[in-house]
Amino acid sequence: MSIDLRHLRCFLAVAEERGFTAASHRLHLSQPTLTRNIRALEESLGVRLFERSTRRTELTDKGMTLQEAVAPLLRRLDSVLQELQNGEKLRIGFNWGLPEGFSRLATRFTEETGVEVAFVRCDTPHAGLDTGQTHLGLLRSTPQQKGLRSVLLYEEPRIAAVPVSWQLAERTALDWAELADLPLIINTVSGTTFPDMWPAGRRPVVGAECRNFDEWLEQVAAGLGVGTAPVSAARRYTHPSVRLVPLTGAPTVPAYLAHPSHGAHPQAARFADQAWRAADELQT
Repeated sequence: MSIDLRHLRCFLAVAEERGFTAASHRLHLSQPTLTRNIRALEESLGVRLFERSTRRTELTDKGMTLQEAVAPLLRRLDSVLQELQNGEKLRIGFNWGLPEGFSRLATRFTEETGVEVAFVRCDTPHAGLDTGQTHLGLLRSTPQQKGLRSVLLYEEPRIAAVPVSWQLAERTALDWAELADLPLIINTVSGTTFPDMWPAGRRPVVGAECRNFDEWLEQVAAGLGVGTAPVSAARRYTHPSVRLVPLTGAPTVPAYLAHPSHGAHPQAARFADQAWRAADELQT
């Protein structure tokens, strides 16, 4: 007999709801799909499980026998599956600046799946995906590593970080082209701004290099150069010796959520899909 678990779940829903319409709503299936599953189950068993009329759906004697046997089995199975999921962790790596709505998304995901979401700070080019520390990584540039699957969540404008000791810190706005004449602080591991983003022949010199966001901010504060970052940095990071100035004419900064295309955590793709669908609320 070719009987799948989905056939039994469909049968139990129709039996308990006493109708196909209510059962299809409960299972979030179309009524034709539900009907096909019930028909497949009856054909595999070689028995009729329901008596149908235009007004009502009733279990046959064999249908009632099957319901009495299947109901406790499926409930016990669901309980065991839930217990297996409890305590499971999905690790999401980031270099700096998680979107503000990620905590809400993680809470909903845990409530739905029983899988705990843990955020892990990883100062590596791919936020821990490249070292195996994380299952998903929030990346601020297009993923270059092979074997990754990613979704673009959103793009956000940049803001300029200027030492308060510089006269430029008094400006109400700066233009991207102006930065070409200034020394640039480069985060070589997880940065989003590099000299080759300006036209050849008019590119900024490198004032200093660093390997994480905190070092980047301190080098700007020390007056070694300027930097740029997503505008969300203005809400998340402050430094008494750094002024964040609005920046015009600059390329946007993408935010990708990536996971391995093979051998990924079983829940990684599901979380990435939910994050993509909730992208509008992640920045609020």
